[in-house]
Amino acid sequence: MNTLKRLQFYAGGRKALFATSMLLSALSALAGLLPYVAIWFIVRELFAGGGLFVDKTNVVRLAWWAVAAGGGGVLLYFGALCASHLAAFRVEANVRKEATRRVVAMPLGFFDEHASGRVRKVIDDNAGVTHSFLAHQLPDVAGTAVALVAVVVMLFAFEWRLGIACLVPVAAALGMMASSTGSRGKVFMERYMNALEEMNVEAVEYVRGIPVVKVFQQTVFSFKRFYRSIMEYNRMVKGYSDAWEKPMAAYTVIVNSFAFFLVPVSILLVGRGGDLAGVLLDLFLFVLVTPVFSGCVMKSMYIDQAMGLAGQAVERLENLTSNGMTVTSEGTKPVTGHDICFDRVSFTYPGMTTKALDDVSFRVPRGMTIALVGASGSGKTTVARLLARFWDVSEGRVLLGGTDVREIAPEALSRAFSFVFQHARLFKMSLLDNIRYGKPDATMEEVEQVVDQMRCRDIVDRQAFGLNALVGAGGTSLSGGEQQRILLARAMLRDAPVVVLDEATAFADPESEHLIYEALATLTRGKTTLLIAHRLTSVVHADAILVFDKGRIVESGKHEELVARNGLYARMWNEYRRSVRWTLGREARHD
Repeated sequence: MNTLKRLQFYAGGRKALFATSMLLSALSALAGLLPYVAIWFIVRELFAGGGLFVDKTNVVRLAWWAVAAGGGGVLLYFGALCASHLAAFRVEANVRKEATRRVVAMPLGFFDEHASGRVRKVIDDNAGVTHSFLAHQLPDVAGTAVALVAVVVMLFAFEWRLGIACLVPVAAALGMMASSTGSRGKVFMERYMNALEEMNVEAVEYVRGIPVVKVFQQTVFSFKRFYRSIMEYNRMVKGYSDAWEKPMAAYTVIVNSFAFFLVPVSILLVGRGGDLAGVLLDLFLFVLVTPVFSGCVMKSMYIDQAMGLAGQAVERLENLTSNGMTVTSEGTKPVTGHDICFDRVSFTYPGMTTKALDDVSFRVPRGMTIALVGASGSGKTTVARLLARFWDVSEGRVLLGGTDVREIAPEALSRAFSFVFQHARLFKMSLLDNIRYGKPDATMEEVEQVVDQMRCRDIVDRQAFGLNALVGAGGTSLSGGEQQRILLARAMLRDAPVVVLDEATAFADPESEHLIYEALATLTRGKTTLLIAHRLTSVVHADAILVFDKGRIVESGKHEELVARNGLYARMWNEYRRSVRWTLGREARHD
């Protein structure tokens, strides 16, 4: 029942439909038993009249009662299903919304640790499992329980000795099944859900990687992981099914062997002076009703299995984002300024032991451009993401306008930033919609202006449909540099006071890089800017350069100052210049 309580949380204003569904199902189960009683009374009338003097009016009335009870039971169950489906749709929708809300609120590191296929599987399929349980099995919970109690009461009310006789095989079958289930069933459910998720992840990764797989002619090799997950699922399910073959066969035989107990007991009752007609009538009723009892027992087993799956589904949905990576609190303060300050900040990624940042302190005055340089993994990108509060610091403070970012309202903090990451993220929508993503209510005049400012006009003019050209599959394909320019247009349209550029020229060709630099000058004019770059030519004009090494700032200053110090930055600069000369020399030789 704990599963039902957890699911009720997602029902919202439709919680009452749970009780309505179960009540209607219970009434339906009772109505479903009335035809058996009516048939027993009809047979009794026939026995009483000896088949010659039968009160036909009474028999017809009882027959109509049986029909009405059966029809009423069907209508009541239909009403129960309507109520349960309405509640199930609301729960499924709210489960998806809540899970999606939690996933969206997770820091970026969450998506590095969780494959997109697994996230989709957990949200989509597990939400579907809750719907299936609530819509179809939930009404049977009350109906089955009421039917079991009613049948037991009926059996013992008519003839308690025959009642005990028919319950013996049912009790024996239940005892046998109970000894075969228990913790094993829960363990299997967990393994079953894990196997489904694993297959889904491998399927998604295989399909996404087909272009790379074909280029490197590794089709058979790469398919092995997907094939292995399928075969592992097959072995697990087949093994579990085979383990149940004999117990299930024995259960079916025993639970349906009530006649072998009822007939001997009936003979004993007649032999001890019982009324033959009365015993035969009771035997007839028990033969009719006992299969209903055994059917309810079987149905209760399926309900228990479905509830176990629903419980696993809810647990997986709730555990999806409970890995300690969420931010610690949500502030309420507004953004009052746009200068940046890192005050003795240290940070360690979840699951890691080495600090990504170690006692980092610096300040970016409003309107200034500060460049962060260093080797890969030195902590540059971590600075940018802590600033926007993708994670919370382990030690120290990150301040924006003199206010700790943990105390700023998330919406206000988000509005303060424009981000351009090294990995382009354009959606499968038109160029116009991709640019407007930075400001959905922007006018066409504003869009056209940023297209020109960000040097994107040549991209738009090449498209048959201009700004309405679709990006991605079925539409236009853009190079890495072109995608970056569209992203810069999106950031420009957003017009946020703080700009964070993380390797904005990483995938640009020389021509695009030149255009991007021109666009960056326009984008960052008068704004507080953090510029993260490997190409050192993009940072030489920054107001200050911070050199990172192993999570610490080891040098800081302007380009000329750092080169003159002959330290780490000077070595990086010299190596960069040698690599450029080597590239140019190689191209010259090829020409």
